[in-house]
Amino acid sequence: MEHGFEEAARIGLKAIADRIVPGEEEWPSAWQAGALTALERHAASHPDVWQSLIMPGLKALDAESVSRYGRPFAALSVDEQERLLAALRDGDEQRHWPVSPAAWLTQLSTILIEGYYGSPEQGGNQDGVSWRMIGYRPGPANGETARPPETALPLTDWESLADHYDAVVIGAGAGGSVAAAELAEAGMRVLVVERGSWLTYEQIARDHLRNHRLSHYGHNTGPSPTGHPRTFLGPDGIERITAPHEGDYHNNAMTVGGGTRVYGAQAWRFHPDDFRMASRYGVPEGSSLADWPIGYDELAPYYDRAEWEVGVCGDGDAHPGRGSRARPYPMPPLSRTREAERLAAGAIKLGWEVGAVPLLINSVPRHGRAACVRCGECIGFACPTDAKNGGHNTMLARALATGNCELICDTLAERIETERGRRATGVRLVSEVGGVVRRRLIQATHVIAAAGAIESARLLLHSASDAEPHGIGNRSGQVGRHLQGHVYAGAFGLFDEPVQDGLGPGVSVATFRHEHRRDSGILGGGLLANEFTRTPLIHWYRALAPDAPRWGLAGKAAMRESYLRTGQIQGPIQEIPAPDAQVRLSPTVKDRFGMPVAMLSGQVHRESLRVASYHGEQAERWLWAAGASRVWRTRPGGGLSGGQHQAGTLRMGDDPASSVTDPTGRVHGYDNLWICDGSVHVTNGGVNPVLTILALAFRTAGQIVRHS
Repeated sequence: MEHGFEEAARIGLKAIADRIVPGEEEWPSAWQAGALTALERHAASHPDVWQSLIMPGLKALDAESVSRYGRPFAALSVDEQERLLAALRDGDEQRHWPVSPAAWLTQLSTILIEGYYGSPEQGGNQDGVSWRMIGYRPGPANGETARPPETALPLTDWESLADHYDAVVIGAGAGGSVAAAELAEAGMRVLVVERGSWLTYEQIARDHLRNHRLSHYGHNTGPSPTGHPRTFLGPDGIERITAPHEGDYHNNAMTVGGGTRVYGAQAWRFHPDDFRMASRYGVPEGSSLADWPIGYDELAPYYDRAEWEVGVCGDGDAHPGRGSRARPYPMPPLSRTREAERLAAGAIKLGWEVGAVPLLINSVPRHGRAACVRCGECIGFACPTDAKNGGHNTMLARALATGNCELICDTLAERIETERGRRATGVRLVSEVGGVVRRRLIQATHVIAAAGAIESARLLLHSASDAEPHGIGNRSGQVGRHLQGHVYAGAFGLFDEPVQDGLGPGVSVATFRHEHRRDSGILGGGLLANEFTRTPLIHWYRALAPDAPRWGLAGKAAMRESYLRTGQIQGPIQEIPAPDAQVRLSPTVKDRFGMPVAMLSGQVHRESLRVASYHGEQAERWLWAAGASRVWRTRPGGGLSGGQHQAGTLRMGDDPASSVTDPTGRVHGYDNLWICDGSVHVTNGGVNPVLTILALAFRTAGQIVRHS
């Protein structure tokens, strides 16, 4: 074996690699750029794929080549090699293949492409050569190397835990961090329990294949791929296991800061009509659309607090008609990108109003942290200057600074203990400490679940008692229902000249022309905006034209010629909730600690798909008006919607028969059990929901302080 492969295999792999990504005078081939390293790493981490598919296919390729040309593949001319690979790609019947030749070629070419356009540390893209070829810049706009100061948060270990706290907050994401700060600053003794780890900037690596935008082989935050499955119950009644990096898992980042550690940070308020969808539009058949028990005016002061205390940059005069404001944003918006300027001009032709995108990002230095450096790796990754304002570096840092708050990581809350179904008495924790699984009951005056819509619902369901045999707050069967995220729709446009300048985060111009319009015939509508910066692999997977070549010299040229000339418009719509989009406890699968995992089921309501189709049409119109020479749409599938914007499983309401919490976020029937995450959302708005999660957490935490 040489370099991990036998000599014959290495020769064959080199020949194939240089047909998938050929060399040119200026730009190297896949093999010249280090494909061997990428292949070796993939073979080491996925031995089953190589043993069952790649290596048998490699031998079959040589047999096929000998049968057709009398010589092994590596000995063929370039023209002969390309003809043979094209025949395999097109599914010609082959006699020598123990595996599908088309599947083999697709898998191997994908590995090679991932190496060539992926992170240099993974091999196959030595010194970022392919990034230079297409014009991608990952780092700060000024060309300097930026790294945030390592300000590790103080952590509490298992042995230091007290027996009782005034409040236990379960989850250190957006809602949990606000609750912790408000309660600790009010003098309450608070414990924050986070199932994930505290991760440094370097630990959230710049891996373009393992992140929350493209997670082919794992995530850069967690949970770990083993011991933390979920299951999905299909329409056929078959329950299947899904891993954290797979789509059916509907993962949100599980680390200190939660999704705010790696999010794109769009900071929109919900529209006033988002709170009264049922009253305005009626209830579509098969849906569970309902009004919120509160309105925009009730939440406006808390939106204001979230914008100023967590930190939002934006233009307060943009997008009028979306609700009154008491004051402007605390920071000016980031400057428009080249793409945004082009789109703004197109919007003028259409008569559409556009404006800046508010972001939970420092556009100027603020609160001791630097301003955004406009890097090309924003969403999905940690910020290189700590300019992204998340739970970890704002509200949670404030909570810990009081001395009244403790944070314990790598610890799961497996059960909330209650008394007669009326009062929470504490939380049972479980963790692996020194290789030993340990459990402990922590008593609490107040318990706040802020683990996200899926895990908070799972926790309440698992906390069944004699008084509530089907789970806390589930007397009416509402816990876990109405799961929703956001259906996205939009379009790509190819322009004749570059429209991308690489300035992150990328998204900087938006329109609400298609939100709550009485003449549109749709329910709700939502936001349309230009997209975040794309990594090269995301471009290859998602932004190449449908008929664009994917490999060979033509594929290489397609990447080089389209990367900077492709624009994208998309946005979330006001999703119509369905009662059967649901979180339940799996009857068959448990996690590493023996707790039943979340079993997900359901699909998007058909009305949401109709609205998404309309949205895609409007995105096309915008791109054409902006001067695109070619446009193609993206269309959502009909599967369950949850993911990073998950919401709705513990919806608030006045009536316990149709909701889980009251309008303050307190579980019906309890005086000290509260929810501080997106699960209380009755509907999820036509925009990113994080600012609403933050605002509601400020409001709920204020109620807790008043009840203490």
